[in-house]
Amino acid sequence: QVHLVESGGGLVQAGGSLRLSCVASEMISSSTDMAWYRQAPGKQRELVAVITSGRSTTYANSVKGRFTMSRDNAGTRVYLQMNSLKPEDTAVYYCKANRRGIVSWGQGTQVTVSS
Repeated sequence: QVHLVESGGGLVQAGGSLRLSCVASEMISSSTDMAWYRQAPGKQRELVAVITSGRSTTYANSVKGRFTMSRDNAGTRVYLQMNSLKPEDTAVYYCKANRRGIVSWGQGTQVTVSS
């Protein structure tokens, strides 16, 4: 089971940008779907973006056009570039790997957007 560590969270004003990183303990195989989720206080965890094993990327409607998910060529990192941040983007952001049903989660990184 791959170990994931997120970083890059912090406090930013509305309209600002942050770039989250997720480092995997081993190379992310081509059969692994990678995703970013977020969980705001009192709310359920929700999908933000996912890159499938086929390399297609899907975004939640709430972040489409503002967030961009990517993965590096070395195969150990995924990123979430977040632009035009809004207070409603405030949440703990989690990285998730799903390799043929074997799921791993990172510990999360806090993103706080002030108005």
